[in-house]
Amino acid sequence: MIITPLLVFFLVFVFIAVWLFVNTIDKRKWLTFLVSLVLTPIVYFYLFYPMLNIFSSYHHKKYFDTVAWEEKPELRYEMANQLIKDSLLIGKNKNDIKVLLGKPEWFGWDNNLKANSKEKWNYNMGFVPGAFNNMQECLELEFKNNIVESIRPYQLEKQFE
Repeated sequence: MIITPLLVFFLVFVFIAVWLFVNTIDKRKWLTFLVSLVLTPIVYFYLFYPMLNIFSSYHHKKYFDTVAWEEKPELRYEMANQLIKDSLLIGKNKNDIKVLLGKPEWFGWDNNLKANSKEKWNYNMGFVPGAFNNMQECLELEFKNNIVESIRPYQLEKQFE
């Protein structure tokens, strides 16, 4: 385990909360300190830390890798940040995109045509982990003259039964 300032802060916070709770049960300081010292790691690792992970929106960020993109489509959201921030796909043609990302999963809607356009390619990137998350991450590539002009991330709401 790596000891970071945030870990120390949270451990101190949990220790104080446990100390105050145990202090309401028994007023003997040495016993309160001993029980709090023993209970703090248990409360931290079995209650506080899991709840923090459930309700926070932290997720891993990875560098783009074509093999990982193809093999694990549910984890594509981890690579999306680099694709968008570094503009890795801007300026590439459709053949290059097919090699990197594969065939488009669906075509985007074009209001001018009032139909799906083959100039807007969409890819599913999976769901970011977290409690109560029903938003599917998606990525849309827009082409002009067979070259990627823009990348747009968006979310689709999914209904689970």
